[in-house]
Amino acid sequence: MAKKKKSEVDPDEAALIEWCVAVEELLVQAGASRDEAQEHIEEQAEWFTDLFYEGLTPEEAAKAALN
Repeated sequence: MAKKKKSEVDPDEAALIEWCVAVEELLVQAGASRDEAQEHIEEQAEWFTDLFYEGLTPEEAAKAALN
């Protein structure tokens, strides 16, 4: 049985992380501090994950978060 290396990241997880970084950038552009944007994404991780898997763009997710 092959062991998975710790450094290997699941492709879905990598895509979700990249998507969250894009959402974070949009929240910062809208006036949030980087810390505020990161904290909001962390606190609402399940909600943002759902938005990602529902196919929303980072722009749509940021807009939803700001409303």
